Amino acid sequence: MTAARTGEELERLYLGYLDCLNRQEWRSLGTFVAEAAIHNGLRIGLAGYQKMLEGDFRAIPDLRFTPEILTVSPPHVACRLVFDCTPVGTLFGLPVNGRRVRFHENVFYRFDDGHIAEVWSIIDRAAIDSQIAVPE
Repeated sequence: MTAARTGEELERLYLGYLDCLNRQEWRSLGTFVAEAAIHNGLRIGLAGYQKMLEGDFRAIPDLRFTPEILTVSPPHVACRLVFDCTPVGTLFGLPVNGRRVRFHENVFYRFDDGHIAEVWSIIDRAAIDSQIAVPE
């Protein structure tokens, strides 16, 4: 794959990546993610990245990555993803136990040679906590 050179190319590439995740098309993940991918400062590589995503789908069977705000400034992409889902058990250490929750992830990517090389992700855990809190 050649490097995405324009914002439009990078946006199309990123939206293809989200489609790959939503379809859980793990064989195609390497089309979008670099072999030496870094996630939140840790070099987890493509295999670790896939393992992380597979775990996310186990915890949230109806997981769907939906972009709410998308900004592209090559080689970077910034996205506010919205999730409206029903996790099983715990989610990020919070006892969701099958309750439907809505939350956001603010995520920033650095692309290199047409692949996601680095990811910085911040999940709005407070939004989840406020939805599952039991009133006293």
